[in-house]
Amino acid sequence: MKGGGSSFTVPPKRRWRCLVVAVLGLVFLSMLVPLVFLLGLHSGFHSTSAYATEPQTSTSNVLKVFDQHNRANSGNQTKTQTDQSKPVDALISRSMPTLPKDSRRNSVKEAENKTIGLTVPTDVPKPRPKANSTGIGVAVEVTEYMKGIIDESEKSCEVKFGSYCIWRQEHKEKMKDDMVKKLKDQLYVARAYYPSIAKLPAQDKLSHEMKQNIQEFERVLSETTTDADLPQQIEKKLQKMEAVIARAKSVTVDCNNVDKKLRQLVDLTEDESNFHMKQSVFLYQLAVQTMPKSFHCLSMRLTVEYFRSPPPDMDHSRAEKYMNPALHHYVMFSKNVLASSLVINSTVMNAKESENQVFHVFTDGENYFAMKLWFFRNTYKEATIQVLNIEELNLNDHEKATPLQISLAEEFRISFHSVDKPSTTGVRTEYLSVFSHSHYLLPKVFPTFKRVVVLDDDIVVQRDLSALWSLDMEGKVNGAVQFCAVQLGQLKNLLGGNISDRNSCAWMSGLNIIDLTRWREQNLTETFQRLVQEQLNRGEELNKAATMRASLLAFQGLVHALDDTWMLSGLGHDYGLDIEAINKAAVLHFNGNMKPWIELGIPKYKRYWKKFLNRENQFLSDCNVNP
Repeated sequence: MKGGGSSFTVPPKRRWRCLVVAVLGLVFLSMLVPLVFLLGLHSGFHSTSAYATEPQTSTSNVLKVFDQHNRANSGNQTKTQTDQSKPVDALISRSMPTLPKDSRRNSVKEAENKTIGLTVPTDVPKPRPKANSTGIGVAVEVTEYMKGIIDESEKSCEVKFGSYCIWRQEHKEKMKDDMVKKLKDQLYVARAYYPSIAKLPAQDKLSHEMKQNIQEFERVLSETTTDADLPQQIEKKLQKMEAVIARAKSVTVDCNNVDKKLRQLVDLTEDESNFHMKQSVFLYQLAVQTMPKSFHCLSMRLTVEYFRSPPPDMDHSRAEKYMNPALHHYVMFSKNVLASSLVINSTVMNAKESENQVFHVFTDGENYFAMKLWFFRNTYKEATIQVLNIEELNLNDHEKATPLQISLAEEFRISFHSVDKPSTTGVRTEYLSVFSHSHYLLPKVFPTFKRVVVLDDDIVVQRDLSALWSLDMEGKVNGAVQFCAVQLGQLKNLLGGNISDRNSCAWMSGLNIIDLTRWREQNLTETFQRLVQEQLNRGEELNKAATMRASLLAFQGLVHALDDTWMLSGLGHDYGLDIEAINKAAVLHFNGNMKPWIELGIPKYKRYWKKFLNRENQFLSDCNVNP
């Protein structure tokens, strides 16, 4: 019986002990579960692979990856420890003090700002969307700061690339190829994965589907450039492609093959980008150098009207004024009817006396009749205007074998290193405009004149120019505004060893008072032709650079510096001109590519040119001329 009694008394004690242990375990778990949620341990149960594909923008995600990395390393170092010590160590590491929520957010934001090169104060409260587990709130804040960077980049774009940036903003249209871009992106990714999938025999079905989708996308994109041209059910095709790509990403493939294919696609894309960049540069140059269609229409309409009803020949009745040396003679070379008309109009409107003004407009045979009719039908107070076809000039000492051709003032963009800091890598870029071949015919065309004022056709006159005729030029030939941002010594590589004074400044065309008497005494025309011939003898081609070299060298020591208020240059390329300086200048020179009569002209300077434009002219309306 004792044996039996002992067998019945022992099990109840063990059961009680088990119950006590179970109760204590439940109590421990009931305390541990809230602690786990309070300390954020539940977020550590996600798989590590998820973080490799998601951007780490939120604080929690960053800390999670860091903890998992530490736990992995610590796990390798503590394999000899017991299993019971692992949760304790993890619990202690997770129980370390953490930053407050706002502080963590600010610290992460500071880290992100340092990454993108920003310094943003974190103590200033800013309204922000509620952050979630994906980190969207932080991403939105960075986007807000990035807007400022984009604005600054737009400003720098205006300074570097001129009015194209303004034109792009003014003509910005709603994106019409958003879906097309998505198709191209998906096609790009599918092409990268397809070669690796095609090599796997077990993925024949997936390979076949990818090939079909790629061919379908290629066919659609070959016929479509905008969303409106896309076929129906294109969204389903896009979803199908996305599903195929997702399956391809889940397949274990050789990363080297995918990497190689991606590099090939990147190279192709880079080549295509370079092609479009060169094409855009060419088209931009074509746009700024080609006469607008409306201006071509104006010239053609005037030419047709001239032969339909020819105006009376007024040259004989005005011949006395044309050749009277006592009057104020202005000379201009132009192929642009409207631009030359506006120069004359602005000069006359600001003149105190216009009856003694005579304008000689030289043009080519193509635009001669259009200009003749235009200046016959339009009056400019009491000023006299003569239109000359330079191709029909009868010069005694000119070789008849080489017919005369008009050449306008030559414009150049020069890049060079600074003289005082030749070792620096920075390169300066400046714009110059000088006389062309046609300008050196003036002493022969006007043998009895003592002085003439030469005007370019891309200027606007804002003040009376009569004071130039009484100007003391101190024995010099060319009265011009000097451009001391460029000195002849800085152009040594271009001008060679013929520089007499390295510190002398370059001069600008646009507004020039020419002493033809001193010109003849100095034989400047012969000097210019000799300098050009020397370059031809050295085997160099006759180009614009040769003209600039010869012009700068021919006028060495013969330039009389006009006051800077006489002319302000740069309105065709420089966005940073001072408005006060513009208003004070007697002449505004639109040198550069962005002329005021083309669409790409600088908008804030165009109004100075447009206010002298007569918009009520019937020919302008017929040709829709609206610069």
